Amino acid sequence: MGDAISSSIQPGGALTSRLALHGISKQYPAVKANDDVTLIVEPGEIHAVLGENGAGKSTLMKIIYGAVRPDEGEIRWEGELVEIGSPAAARKLGIGMVFQHFSLFETLTVGENIALALDDKFDLKTLGKRIREVSADYGLDVDPQRHVHSLAVGERQRVEIVRCLLQNPRLLIMDEPTSVLTPQAVKKLFTVLRRLASEGCSILYISHKLDEIQALCQTATVMRGGRVTGRVDPRKETHASLAQLMVGHSLPDYTRREHTPGDVKLAVKNLSVASADPFGTSLQNVSFSVHAGEIFGIAGVSGNGQAELLAALSGEIRDKHIPADAISIVGQPAARYSAGGRRALGFAFVPEERLGRGAVPAMSLAENALLTGHREHMVRGGWISTKAMRAFADRCISAFDVRCGGNGALAQSLSGGNLQKFIVGREILQEPKVLVVAQPTWGVDVGAAGFIRQQLLDLAARGVAILVISEELEELFDICDRLAVLARGKLSPVRETGLTNAEEIGLFMAGLFDGNRADTVALDTTAPTQ
Repeated sequence: MGDAISSSIQPGGALTSRLALHGISKQYPAVKANDDVTLIVEPGEIHAVLGENGAGKSTLMKIIYGAVRPDEGEIRWEGELVEIGSPAAARKLGIGMVFQHFSLFETLTVGENIALALDDKFDLKTLGKRIREVSADYGLDVDPQRHVHSLAVGERQRVEIVRCLLQNPRLLIMDEPTSVLTPQAVKKLFTVLRRLASEGCSILYISHKLDEIQALCQTATVMRGGRVTGRVDPRKETHASLAQLMVGHSLPDYTRREHTPGDVKLAVKNLSVASADPFGTSLQNVSFSVHAGEIFGIAGVSGNGQAELLAALSGEIRDKHIPADAISIVGQPAARYSAGGRRALGFAFVPEERLGRGAVPAMSLAENALLTGHREHMVRGGWISTKAMRAFADRCISAFDVRCGGNGALAQSLSGGNLQKFIVGREILQEPKVLVVAQPTWGVDVGAAGFIRQQLLDLAARGVAILVISEELEELFDICDRLAVLARGKLSPVRETGLTNAEEIGLFMAGLFDGNRADTVALDTTAPTQ
């Protein structure tokens, strides 16, 4: 990385920009994603690109990476006019990108997936050794021999990051890289990024986490509606001022309505589930309960049994060895019920993966509404009512501010935040008694995240029992009444949110709760939770 800066010095000794975009525009059939965008990134600079979902950030990054061709404008790389016609051409220049949505082949190993992104010759044994060394150095340990289909979301994110870092980029584009990383892993990543920047690598950093932007970045370019609306030093701004630049208005505070937790609506008792994946995490005697009107949060590092717990709760996996009362929904033993049988009891579910599990990418929003909402008068006498299906999708689009081209828009055409609002809305409109939500605001901008969290608070106030499984500690502290941590397949002691802090939860995330070891830690409950 040491020669990255020298390559940006002109013969006369003047330092040129690493990357300069001027007048970049990109028109899609339904929207102008980029409109006369100018962006300049200096050598060794950590530069944020801010904006709500649909602002044009991802399209702009794909143009820089060669995955999308601009309609107008010019790109200069270290002072030279260039055309970046493909990702391979971008990598040849020294541009690497970590995408928000994973681009991994499920049936291949981690090593094989990383090999596909390398332009040089390699052998898998040597590459595997290099992967282990680099990933360990960056604190993002991955096993090159594991198959991608066996990895949890957070582990897949690590693979994406390591794959990019192996290419020794001179410009590193990171699109929501910390969405599913723990606070400890985020700090380690920031250390790595600062080291890369000190060696001359430029970094374009896209994130909806304003505290990250302020802690890491020297410059922020703000986008709204495809246009650049400002360029600021985020360290001199507040969360409120940055949010207002992004969305065009101030964000309301969360509103908590008075409510008293009622009867237990979801009960898990001594649930043990053997993971079908040899690299997965088995659940060991997990017990907790969620009351009507309560939001119960489960924190933890991805890969510690969250996937197994979600599959057991949703009915995606059923084991005849699990007692029927290991999972109870509204007082009914339901561990042997199918996913449909649990929904008939009033159970609703928002999975962590929006595309592929929460929604079928190539299907319209109306068709996706049918997938879980068919009991809402969409099927009559065995026949699908397209009118009812579209009406339900329209209700969801209107009530949850889903910005799209109507109920016929394909799920894959929506930005991440708008698709998440649609999926959450689809479940809430079915008026469930129990709602399980995984990673409710992963990769979602501050405006949409605030909207979704407020919807969960309002739903709890109406007496619904809500379980939120998230790796966003700030989110859990913001909306949950009680918290626990899943670590190595075991559940920590349960804490009331107001009687714990991030320090104790961090210890629980490290597994320090067996034998009440973490209970001996002196707590300052006035400490910040971020």
